[in-house]
Amino acid sequence: MITVAAFYRFVPLPDPAAERDRVLNTAKTAGLRGTILLAPEGINGTVAGPRAGIDTLIAALETLPGCAGLDWKESTAHSQPFRRLKVRLKREIVTMGVADADPVARVGTYVAPADWDRVIDDPDTVVIDTRNDYETAIGTFEGAVDPGTASFSDFPAWWKRNRAGLGAKRIAMFCTGGIRCEKASSWLLAQGVPEVLHLKGGILRYLEEVPAEDSRWQGECFVFDERVAVGHGLEEGSHSLCHACGRPVSPDDRNHPDFAEGVSCAACISEFTEADRARFAERQRQIELARARGARHLGSE
Repeated sequence: MITVAAFYRFVPLPDPAAERDRVLNTAKTAGLRGTILLAPEGINGTVAGPRAGIDTLIAALETLPGCAGLDWKESTAHSQPFRRLKVRLKREIVTMGVADADPVARVGTYVAPADWDRVIDDPDTVVIDTRNDYETAIGTFEGAVDPGTASFSDFPAWWKRNRAGLGAKRIAMFCTGGIRCEKASSWLLAQGVPEVLHLKGGILRYLEEVPAEDSRWQGECFVFDERVAVGHGLEEGSHSLCHACGRPVSPDDRNHPDFAEGVSCAACISEFTEADRARFAERQRQIELARARGARHLGSE
């Protein structure tokens, strides 16, 4: 069984480039794969590998400035859900693209998973899903507002268009692991919103801690690795990916006439030309030939 660890910390990193090689070498030696982002505002990553390797990396990350006591969320996978290891330098560890979002300076009020359902039930609270449209399509909390955004950087514009229609109610937000909500809550406070709540540890922590029979979660939670989605108890879900557009597809979606493995799905059938689909089909053929030989085709990356 493979251990998967997701972590982030908003903290000033004076020289992220100076830390990159050490983090990369530690993760590589520990036998891990996944992606780690370093930026002046902090660290963000999801990696997978042996139990001991996760412990080694977390211990090394906790020596970074301000990262002592780093919190992380764990789940498991039946096979390695990442194909390579990447440690990247970025301007932001989660891209929102606004100058006045600073979780180091200010952040909303954390709500523990055990208390989240009371927030959902409060008629004076608007609950907003800050994830992307392809994520919300496969699962969300009942009654949550879906902004329908294609990327997190679209959220500020959505808020400005819709703020008046939300009235004077308290705002509560959630996302996959907590990082987007932390940044969005900081930005909303800077916009003058008086009270902002967000789910501590995100959907992943909620699904881990709240029993399925008591849960208000509906569907599965999209994750950014080859598991595609997880459910209650962080068990691997039923979705796979359309390798033409990268959207999640359910078992029912795979039975749709527009679905062809590696070529198209019902959501993207009109987004590509016949020439595109011919190219995708040839790529898929080469992938399957490589798989039959026990090798990995580069086009499957």
